[in-house]
Amino acid sequence: MSGRTVQAATPRGTGPTTRTPRPPTRVPTRTAALWVPDWPVLAAMAVREIPPHVPAATHDGRRVVAVSATARAAGVRRGMRRRRARECCPELELLDVDDARDAREFEPVALAAETVVAGLEITRPGLLLLPAGGASRYHGSDAALAEALVARVVERTGHEAQVGVADGILAAVLAARSSSVVPPGRSADFLAARPAGDLVHVATRPDVAVAVADLVQLLDRLGVRTLGALAALPADTVEGRFGATGAWAHRLARGEDLRPPARRRVEPDVAVATELDPPAERVDVATFAARRLAEDLHDQLVTRSLVAGRMRITARTTEGGELERTWRLDGPTGVLSPARITDRVRWQLEGWLTTASVRASGRGPAPSPCPTRPARPPRPHRRGGRARGRRAAAPVGRVER
Repeated sequence: MSGRTVQAATPRGTGPTTRTPRPPTRVPTRTAALWVPDWPVLAAMAVREIPPHVPAATHDGRRVVAVSATARAAGVRRGMRRRRARECCPELELLDVDDARDAREFEPVALAAETVVAGLEITRPGLLLLPAGGASRYHGSDAALAEALVARVVERTGHEAQVGVADGILAAVLAARSSSVVPPGRSADFLAARPAGDLVHVATRPDVAVAVADLVQLLDRLGVRTLGALAALPADTVEGRFGATGAWAHRLARGEDLRPPARRRVEPDVAVATELDPPAERVDVATFAARRLAEDLHDQLVTRSLVAGRMRITARTTEGGELERTWRLDGPTGVLSPARITDRVRWQLEGWLTTASVRASGRGPAPSPCPTRPARPPRPHRRGGRARGRRAAAPVGRVER
């Protein structure tokens, strides 16, 4: 398999007390977010062929993780223990959590959206981010773009999606939850009154969600309960006290993009790729090769003190076709482990095969982070007035187009 290249930059500064000037604020990118509510349970129901009117929920062995609309109407809620959920709804279908299934079943939704807007990113199964500027002009307005995306997803997959358009990632994701369009330049106002807990909706991984939930609890104890209150705090103070997670949350609360503009040239590309001979005819064979690539990629990122903002997965078939999908990895918790990189490759390969986008046989997958910007140096952060020596994860840079 042939792969894309990795562009990386070495961070400036090495000491924990080195301070890097904060990049100037710029106008955030006009972004569309496509969200399919309750995706994990919808994917599980589709695989098990459970009718839509049957109440269902997914669980992790202890608690309910996702709930269908029918089960929610019966009183079932996320976080409930299984026994309590059954008491609320005796006919409830309890289904196991399966990240691979969720990603595999979401590929048809991504393919449908891609026929309307090119260049989408999967934030997590159930949530897509798309560039809205040019697409909105083509369709006539942001609202027309949202309608076109919803209609195409329903037509191609049967799933009902919600689309929001706004300046910046957080505003777009929250707008999608109410199927609304935020006028240009108004994202900060739109976010101001929202609870700080809404930050969790842009988490790309479970570890990011946990870190954000911990931060929100701490902010609540300090009386900072809304995104507006968080945005009003000085950026240096927030980062100094709450570290990389605080800086990440503060940028989002202000309606900014996560990737600051570059202040110097990026370093030469680094490629990770492999050829499979003979070509892989099963997903597990390609995944085994991807594991070796993932370890190589992880080692190179760690050596260069980088954090990837996106991971592009490319596979080429023996017939000459090329498949490509981008996964967003933004978050304050550091570099993905080789296992998690491999998981995303496996999920994507299964998704392509499930949707008949590629026949069995092809060249190996090549995971690669898209271009990154210089990582900001680690800084000590304080909680309750006490400094802690834990290194803050480096923020992610902006992808070059």
